[in-house]
Amino acid sequence: MTDNLIIKNLNKIREDINLSSKSINKNQKKVKLQIVSKQQKEEKIQLLINYGHLLFGENKVQEAKLKWENIKKKYPKIRLHYIGSLQTNKAKDAVSIFDTIECLDRYKLAEKLDYYEKEIDKKLEYYIQVNTGMEKQKGGVNIDECEDFLNKCRKNLNLNITGLMCIPPINEEPSLHFALINNLADKLKLKEKSMGMSSDYKVAIEFGSSQIRIGQNIFGPREKI
Repeated sequence: MTDNLIIKNLNKIREDINLSSKSINKNQKKVKLQIVSKQQKEEKIQLLINYGHLLFGENKVQEAKLKWENIKKKYPKIRLHYIGSLQTNKAKDAVSIFDTIECLDRYKLAEKLDYYEKEIDKKLEYYIQVNTGMEKQKGGVNIDECEDFLNKCRKNLNLNITGLMCIPPINEEPSLHFALINNLADKLKLKEKSMGMSSDYKVAIEFGSSQIRIGQNIFGPREKI
C-alpha cells in the first residue's frame, strides 16, 4: 500500500471518530486511536509518526522489542500498548518495552508484572481483558469475576489498573458486548474502555469506547516484516 493511501486511510478513521462521536454528543478527543502495527515494516510506522500519530499496539513481545526499542528512544512521547496474550515468562520484557498492557487476565500474571515494575523501576497502565463471550479458547476474566479480580489486585499489588478491554465473539452482535464493558467500567470506576476494531469501531464508539484498535483498515493486508 502506498504512503498516500495509508495517510488517506488514517484521516478517514479520524473523521469516522469525529462523526460517530458527534452523533452521540461525545467529545471525539476522548476517543483514542490505537494503530495496530503488528507485522508492519518500520517505514510504515515512521510515516505515521512523521504525520503526528504516537499511539500504537503490538501483540508479540519479541517483535515489539526488535521493532520499537530504538524508535521509542528517538520519540519518547510514543505510547505502546500490548494487546496479545501474555505469558508470565515474557512479563519482564513486556514491562520494559510497553507503556500499557491490555491483557491482564490472571493473578499470577499480575504478580509477575508487579514484581518486574519494581525491579525495572517503571510504572505502566493496565487494562483487564474481559472474556464477555465466555469463550474457552480466548483469554480474559469472566465478566462476573472482574470485580473480585480487580479488588484482589488493588489490595495486594501496586498495579495501576485503569481500564477494561474486550474482543467480542466473531459471530455475535458486538454491541451487546460493548454495552457490558461500558456498564462494568462505570461500576468499577475505570475510565478506559478499549473496544472496537476495524469491523466494528463505529459501534464501539456509540457504546462508550475510549479507545479503538485499528490495523488493516489503515495499512491494508499485512506484510510480514
